[in-house]
Amino acid sequence: MFFRFHPPRLLYSYIATEILAPFFASFLIINAVFFLVKLIPFLNFALDLEIGLADFIRLLSYLFPNIFLYTLPMASMLGVTIGFARLSSDFEILALKASGVSIYKIVPPVIIVVTLIALLTSYVSIRLIPNCEIAIKRLSYQLLKEKASKGIKAHTFTEALGDVVVYVDSIDKKNNLWTKVWVSDMRDSKLPTITMAATGQMKSDPKNMNIVLVLNNGSMQKPTKDSTQIVEFDRYQLNLPINPPLSKETRIKERNSLSLTELLEAVNDKDRILSQKEKRNYLIEFHKRLTLPAGCLLISLLGLPLGLQARPGKKAIGIQAGLGIFIIYYILFTYGKSIAEKGMLPVGIAMWFPNILFFLLSLFWIYRTTAEKPLIPTPLINLLFTSKNALASKWHFFLRHFLSKKQQSNRQRKMPFLPTKQKNKRS
Repeated sequence: MFFRFHPPRLLYSYIATEILAPFFASFLIINAVFFLVKLIPFLNFALDLEIGLADFIRLLSYLFPNIFLYTLPMASMLGVTIGFARLSSDFEILALKASGVSIYKIVPPVIIVVTLIALLTSYVSIRLIPNCEIAIKRLSYQLLKEKASKGIKAHTFTEALGDVVVYVDSIDKKNNLWTKVWVSDMRDSKLPTITMAATGQMKSDPKNMNIVLVLNNGSMQKPTKDSTQIVEFDRYQLNLPINPPLSKETRIKERNSLSLTELLEAVNDKDRILSQKEKRNYLIEFHKRLTLPAGCLLISLLGLPLGLQARPGKKAIGIQAGLGIFIIYYILFTYGKSIAEKGMLPVGIAMWFPNILFFLLSLFWIYRTTAEKPLIPTPLINLLFTSKNALASKWHFFLRHFLSKKQQSNRQRKMPFLPTKQKNKRS
């Protein structure tokens, strides 16, 4: 006869509802805050390119996966913490314990909910972010190309190409051909390189994200400090890479648009000439996309013991402590990433160390909560208070000593005729 497990569906659904309600509320609020922070660079981008509302909305939609990678774990942890804080403060956890329901029976629905959120975070990290990086790169290229092509007009000095200024005498729009072209290029030196050509045209290179100016029958004058170099040509090609004028946080990097398989191929490819530092950066990007979703699961599990610390008539500290733990996790993650970039530790150990630490902390705190014990052991609390009191007493002693010395020096400065020490006279 096989043992059959019948999960209490009503209890599981009730706990899942208590978690998901604050999760969605926190998710909306946190995303709104992050969105407002990221909105300013995109507003500048939209105003510079004069793009329409539809393209602006598309551009913003490609930014959301990068925001979700951080807001989903934060909202998940807050949802678990707030949900169990409400259950504990309203005596519902106490009623469950009185009915014979232990904390271990409450853990499964929490694991199910936070695992689904972690899987969603992993999908965002592994699939959505690389695809959105490619899409935003292509859309930015298209918008910048349209601005450059529309900005070039006859008998006008066009500065839409950045450090390259173009002057065209006439434009044949049917054949996309320019006549009597003058180009000033100041990208590589303080002195402009002047190029003059009889004809020219603009072409696009979407693969390399370049705008190509093809000039025919002309000459190029490259001045130096002592002389000027003149080169005549029949055909000259000028490549102008397009970089979207976004902030450093939203600037597109090549490895961000690669999939996990492509990242591993770049690390293990022996034909490509890559330095150890470049291979390490690809490997760091690979582990980053896996560690953050796993961290979402572990941080959310910590919300269970933190939420159960709430008591009726007692100030709940679970939310503040949860936010502090969330910040500590990302500080450790950033520190581990910097160690991996410097090569001080293997990439896998440095990137996964915060997750291992928080996994052990989750198991320890859930055990302490189930055993009706405080999260921090009493000997450790006494040690912290003892060290705190010792430091406080030493600080007060130093402060009194310093102030007495300062007062004595001030009196000596104001009344220098007084002796510093008075000797006792014998009668």
